[in-house]
Amino acid sequence: MNERMNERVGIVLVSHSKEVAEAVAELATGLTGGGTTAPVAAAGGAPDGGLGTSSELITAAAASVDGGAGVAVLVDLGSAVLTVKALLAEGDELPDGTRLVDAPFVEGAVAAVVTATAGGSLDEVQAAASEAYDYRKV
Repeated sequence: MNERMNERVGIVLVSHSKEVAEAVAELATGLTGGGTTAPVAAAGGAPDGGLGTSSELITAAAASVDGGAGVAVLVDLGSAVLTVKALLAEGDELPDGTRLVDAPFVEGAVAAVVTATAGGSLDEVQAAASEAYDYRKV
């Protein structure tokens, strides 16, 4: 766990829909049990409010949650993955310590936010989100 709780891992939720990204952020932060949560930002939709992904919105969201402990980025669908990968490849668009996390969007977001809120490191946040692939409903 992070020794300095005030430097929590930031979480960015990237969806093709502004409403979906914001709803998943609200759900994930709501399930942390109250108190101060890790910083979470939704980067959904296109800049005009329509469906799509926006490198500008993702970059701004990552900057807004960067507290020095790293930034975990979770995405919903294909072009969101490609957009984040392109930003990471450019090397100077996203904060140092930003990672694209391979996880289911909703369950992974909840696990990431809960773990980051508890002071988990970027590695721990990534592992918790990725482990959400193992959640079974039946």
